[in-house]
Amino acid sequence: MTSNIQAHEIEQKLFDAATDFVKERYPQGWGGAGAVYTDAGSLLISVAPEVINDAVHLCMETGAYLEAHKLNERVTHSLCVARDDENTGFKVLTPCGICQERLFYWGGDVKAAVYDPSGQLIFKTLNELQPNHWTKAYSND
Repeated sequence: MTSNIQAHEIEQKLFDAATDFVKERYPQGWGGAGAVYTDAGSLLISVAPEVINDAVHLCMETGAYLEAHKLNERVTHSLCVARDDENTGFKVLTPCGICQERLFYWGGDVKAAVYDPSGQLIFKTLNELQPNHWTKAYSND
C-alpha cells in the first residue's frame, strides 16, 4: 500500500464515506453502497443500478471495482453497507462469492469487510475468507 494511512483508519474511513453517501443518496427508505480503497489512495463508492429485470442486477460494489480497473489502481480494501430505512442502523454485508472472485483479481491479501452480529467493523483477507480458493492450485505457476 502506497498510502501511510493505517489499516484501521482506512477501514473506518471507508465505512464513514459509504454510510454518509447512503444518507445523502437515499435519504428515505432502503439504502446501500459499496466502497473500495486503492493502493493509490483513492476511495471509490458505487451503488447497485436500479433495473427493471432482476436478472441483470449487479452488486453495489461492482461499480467501484470497475472504476478501480479504469484507473488501473489495485484495490486493497472493500466494504458494502446497507440499511433497511432511514431509522435503522447500517449492516456490513460480506461480499458475495461473485464479488470475492472479482476481488481475487488483486490478490488474496485484499481485505473485505464482513458481517458481524455485534456490529463491529471487521475486515478479513480474501485468503481468510476462502483458504482453499481455486487459485491455490496455480500458486507455483
